[in-house]
Amino acid sequence: MSWAGRPATEIAEAVRQGEVSAVTVVREHLDVIAKRDQAVNAFRVVREQALDEARALQDRRDLPDLPLAGVPVAVKDNLEVAGEAPRNGSRATSKVPVAHDHPAVERLRAAGAVIVGLTNVPELCLVGTGDSHFGTVRNPWNLTRTAGGSSSGGAAAVAAGMVPLALGNDGMGSLRIPAAACGVLAIKPGAGLVPPPTHPWRGLSENGPIATTAADLALTLSVLAADPGLTDAHRYGTRTEPAPRMLRSVWADEDEDYAFRAPQDLNRTSPEPFDLRVAVSPQPLPPGLPVDAEFQAAARAAADALRVAGHTALDRSRRLPVWLGPATVAAWLACAAEDADELDRTRLEPRTRALARAGRLLRSLNLDGARGRARWSDYAADKWFDTVDVLVTPTLATVPPRADRWGRRGLLRNVLVNVRYAPATGAWNMCGWPALTVPFATHSTGLPIGVQLVAPPGGEPHLLGMAAQLEASRPWPRHAPGYSA
Repeated sequence: MSWAGRPATEIAEAVRQGEVSAVTVVREHLDVIAKRDQAVNAFRVVREQALDEARALQDRRDLPDLPLAGVPVAVKDNLEVAGEAPRNGSRATSKVPVAHDHPAVERLRAAGAVIVGLTNVPELCLVGTGDSHFGTVRNPWNLTRTAGGSSSGGAAAVAAGMVPLALGNDGMGSLRIPAAACGVLAIKPGAGLVPPPTHPWRGLSENGPIATTAADLALTLSVLAADPGLTDAHRYGTRTEPAPRMLRSVWADEDEDYAFRAPQDLNRTSPEPFDLRVAVSPQPLPPGLPVDAEFQAAARAAADALRVAGHTALDRSRRLPVWLGPATVAAWLACAAEDADELDRTRLEPRTRALARAGRLLRSLNLDGARGRARWSDYAADKWFDTVDVLVTPTLATVPPRADRWGRRGLLRNVLVNVRYAPATGAWNMCGWPALTVPFATHSTGLPIGVQLVAPPGGEPHLLGMAAQLEASRPWPRHAPGYSA
């Protein structure tokens, strides 16, 4: 049986115990990528040198202690991987390979992960559709639909069983949107937990993992955050301090020493109970932004499942403030302008040029969303959240659009398609709060429906614990139909 398609926790345990070599694991994943990616187009670069890196990993003396030993990981093509050129979905960016890894990539490698490729994104990661000069990423659940964006290729690669984990980032939903579209999990950490992207979008964007299980998500986040207390957060809904002496190169500062605890009880599926106040908001959007009835029903069903798991679930009819939507769009366009300003505009796609022009205009009028963002993050988000611990909403408002070349179209078409199908994620970038998406239902079209969980700062353990409870209450297919191992 192939190791491709298995969870990261299972792969790492087998490599640590000597049941399989990292070379075999990586080779099998590269073979699967070669067979499946012609249809999906998840990868811009597939790194054949990953086999040499897997051989070197096998020789590491600390192999039995590595939390991600031999686990193949795909990295979003706007993050630095030594020896590769991060193209950010654009022919206007440099082709010169970088010399050093991004700090998040460094942490993955230190933990034993093997980087097998760079995944496709829309140009400059500006939109929720996965098309660019390098091709169109297609949704493994339905190849005529987009995989979402902007961590498009990462979500598609995980959903198609080409890798167990992907590293992406989220500036207005760019992890949660594609993960929901492709039926996998992703978490946008709160501000300051994980080293941010090189272009952090004024602090709106955070790096985070994509996975097929809550256990894999928690383990990878713990590595990215250099916080071993998150490793078992999916089981307990809280941080759990490890016993002393941990692998220094993975999680510890130079003057600290912890003990690595490899995930235990891999067959255990039921997380420990814990009790929080949960508010469900099937329609959190202001008037004029509808949410598909089946997506609303999925959010209600998730809240019911959490109620059965022991939480106090409350209905929340209050909608997000009307002023927050325009502020969020303005902030998005302002970031587009800043990213485009650094490049040769003549080499950018029509969509990118149009978004950047709009951003420059708003910036010149002092309407870049900064005041609305400050208002929301300083006090309005906390006031709107009230006394609840976690909010449950649909991740998307409707099924993802077709996998077209949206980059060749103008401002209005692209703004409308993004705002109509993915308007529920950006609010939580505007305040820097953690948010997670978990698959929980299937739409009548056959596409997956994701449910978004949001918590105040520091709430990542709650989100991971609840994701595991939802996973246990209604197990979902870990991969899109036809892509199982």
